[in-house]
Amino acid sequence: MGAEQVFAEIAPALDKIDKLIAEHRPGHGLVRAFYMDPDVYARDMERVFRRHWHCIGHASIVPNAGDFELFKIDSEAVIVSRTEDGSIHAFLNVCRHRGAEVCTKQKGNARFFVCPYHAWTYSNDGSLRAARLMPKDFDRSAHGLKKLHVRVAEGLIFICFADEPLDFSIIEQSLRTTCGQYGWADAKVAHRETYPVDSNWKLAVENYVECYHCGPAHPEYSQTHALEQPAEKIVELNARMEQRTCALGIDIATGDNWQNSAQGQEAIHTFRYALYDGVSSGSEDGSPVGPLMGRFSEFDGGVTSIHLGGTSFLVCYPDHGMIYRFIPKTVDSCEMELIWLVRGDAEEGKDYDLEKLTWLWKVTTAEDKTIIEHTARGVRSHYFVPGPIAPMEYNELRYIQWYLDEIGPVLITA
Repeated sequence: MGAEQVFAEIAPALDKIDKLIAEHRPGHGLVRAFYMDPDVYARDMERVFRRHWHCIGHASIVPNAGDFELFKIDSEAVIVSRTEDGSIHAFLNVCRHRGAEVCTKQKGNARFFVCPYHAWTYSNDGSLRAARLMPKDFDRSAHGLKKLHVRVAEGLIFICFADEPLDFSIIEQSLRTTCGQYGWADAKVAHRETYPVDSNWKLAVENYVECYHCGPAHPEYSQTHALEQPAEKIVELNARMEQRTCALGIDIATGDNWQNSAQGQEAIHTFRYALYDGVSSGSEDGSPVGPLMGRFSEFDGGVTSIHLGGTSFLVCYPDHGMIYRFIPKTVDSCEMELIWLVRGDAEEGKDYDLEKLTWLWKVTTAEDKTIIEHTARGVRSHYFVPGPIAPMEYNELRYIQWYLDEIGPVLITA
């Protein structure tokens, strides 16, 4: 019995989400229910957020032994901590006794976390150290905090909720040949800012992955970044950029490994594009905003962009970097967190001006928040019908298909 016959046999049992997917019109956006239905949101959490890898920040946020920070995604709260041996751990903020939160501070330094309910005490690697007044035969080793998978690649911390995570090797390799060239492993966080958005998380991501809107919505960004034009119009600009990069002896590998998880692989896509002539970096006037990083001895007039795992996006300039995180909160709300990276030894006020460093992406993200919320209000209309995806929205088209593959029915082949 083949896959087609199996599908035919289970087809009558398809639920409403599977039917929405089957009815999706190729080349068009998603219908209203994908952004409004709580059941769709629940499947998003199951198939996307609890299956894929997520970049939650840079290792410099927990530089010392005992440092920790609390991260919240949907209804989950995750403690990320650095232990005495220098390793980074992530575990759920849920006591193994009655489920109380064991960590009540957003960040700090602690060797132990003591549950405020019954004083069960956990080490900063998540292991249970003490459970007061429990029987002598109680097995503490079986009641540590629920650990998540953690990987640190080129200074970036990734977590995964899945029992068996997707293969991370392609991510490590891609980041080594991209962020590694920009020295991200030795970078530090210069600034972080979170933007609450009254929108389903997918509208925020879909906005990020396409630059069709850049011309009308982001005049500041469009003055310096050639991505605001169709790809065929910036071929020569991109070629000159690559020549400058090669002349510096730097080889930044690009590659399209954007794939669904059916084969157990994580998705990543790395591409490059030029800044306009005379522009060095992503700033208000295109001038440098920090000391050169990694292997760069001069500016190459280019940008390296990385899409990873469906929720994490990276932007590399020769003098600073950006981490863009999309964080679901509820079916109709999310957050966008921006993290600015600079060279690890750079000093604020001496080597970089924080206002100049953050200006462009603060302005751009504030504009994004506005346009995403405009879209969310329109999509709430019962009469909303999605139109065709424009040629410049090719990344959005691909993202939508990837998303539908991830949440669609799982077929068992015979």
